[in-house]
Amino acid sequence: MTDRQPDRTRRRVTAAASGVLAAGAMFGVAHLGAALLDPPASPFSSLGDAFIDLTPEWLKELAISWFGTNDKRALLVGMVMVIVIAAAGLGILALRRLRVAQGLVLALGLVTGAAATSRPQTGSLALLPSLIGAALGALALGWLVVRIPAGAGSDPQPGPAPQAPPREQSRRSFLGAAAATGVVAVLGAVVGTLAAGARSTAAAVRTLVLPKAGTPAPPVPADAQSPVPGVVDVVTPNRTFYRIDTAFAVPQVSPDAWQLRVHGMVDREVTLTFDDLLSADLVEAYVTLTCVSNPIGGDLAGNARWLGLPVRQVLAQAGPRGDADMVLSRSADGFTASTPLEALTDDRAALLAIGMNGSPLPAEHGFPVRMVVPGLYGYVSATKWLVDLEVTRFADAQAYWTVRGWAPRGPVKTASRIEVPRQGASVPAGTVAVGGTAWAQHTGIAKVEVQVDDGPWHEAVLAGEISIDTWRQWSWRWEGATSGQHTLRVRATDADGVTQPGTPSAPFPSGATGWDEVTVRVG
Repeated sequence: MTDRQPDRTRRRVTAAASGVLAAGAMFGVAHLGAALLDPPASPFSSLGDAFIDLTPEWLKELAISWFGTNDKRALLVGMVMVIVIAAAGLGILALRRLRVAQGLVLALGLVTGAAATSRPQTGSLALLPSLIGAALGALALGWLVVRIPAGAGSDPQPGPAPQAPPREQSRRSFLGAAAATGVVAVLGAVVGTLAAGARSTAAAVRTLVLPKAGTPAPPVPADAQSPVPGVVDVVTPNRTFYRIDTAFAVPQVSPDAWQLRVHGMVDREVTLTFDDLLSADLVEAYVTLTCVSNPIGGDLAGNARWLGLPVRQVLAQAGPRGDADMVLSRSADGFTASTPLEALTDDRAALLAIGMNGSPLPAEHGFPVRMVVPGLYGYVSATKWLVDLEVTRFADAQAYWTVRGWAPRGPVKTASRIEVPRQGASVPAGTVAVGGTAWAQHTGIAKVEVQVDDGPWHEAVLAGEISIDTWRQWSWRWEGATSGQHTLRVRATDADGVTQPGTPSAPFPSGATGWDEVTVRVG
């Protein structure tokens, strides 16, 4: 290594840090500007939403299989890492080509601004926060780079090179500029987050008093919970209910401004306000929801007590035409779902839900209004932050996931899973308690069977049934478990007498099939 090499390396590391600081200032100021002007236009949420929309199907499925309900956090971490690496590269580039690097910063601002303006929930000022942030980021990059202390091994600066840092610039000058840029970045992020929080729907969720149901849900049977310790709660608490959706940041929809438009192939258009729902004769029902991406044995399912207005009553006001066969529901963030019309007009508890387990809908689960439809996977029915119902036909319209190759109708497939003992668990020889959950929404579970290794199937004891629209728990006593490694399998039969197939298949395009199995060590 030459004598000049250490100086050159230090300058490049300092330049990389300058790029990261400038990017922090850019995104912090843009986030603050969005919080003040148009909260959904925040660059992180805009880029995140755009990335989700543009991600190929195989990568989305991989993310869900790896991270489950933490997929949004994983995306955020990945975005931050990419931005940090790119910003460091721009800082190094700025040592030789400052104006080019600044131009790339401005280009990044245009990209984030374009992503913001493409989101359905943003307004006319969506481009402005990103442009302001990019302009400040470009200025900060130049301000920092020209203050990088020159060393004996500094890179030559060809051409007119206004970016060439004078040798007499002191390290103290650079550190002061770096500290000031860091303060701008942190203040922008913190104050922007606080300002956005002040405009969120959290206060409305906390203060909303739900009306009593005109038709309350029947009480949960005393024996509905499996007696095996470790089996999940038969009614899933709101805080642990799975969340899978396409929104990188939770949409903030004010109940005061909320409206639902019902239109399309109808005799008359209908518009509902949130006050209309609060004053309606509401229905309460326990319904289990399941994600189509749930693998065999997966945990992307939950059971809750929902409060809402039956969708069939709203559709009856609109009067669907005889040749309509689908309702395209739309979220405030642009997501759409294609629901068979018959599933919304028959006697099942398909609801415009405003309550969940006795509380207003949490924001992440669709406040103020979402759809809940028994018997269908969420991707074709469980639209959160609902704002629009278009009565149409499957032949005329496609929804968010059907455009991407998923089946358009999405009936839930019968599934069962072993929750106790867990995969890889060690259990004592003798008698082993085995338990889990099965579901066949809107059909009901009639039987669950367990197999040890390749032996005969043994019928499990079913817990009490809340309704055919909910999952059902089960338990089985494994008598005479012998030392060694053993594999347990489970299968369920629905109320129509159809047993779930053992041949495994992936979730795409219409839901996974196969028997869940766990391998345990006895002794």
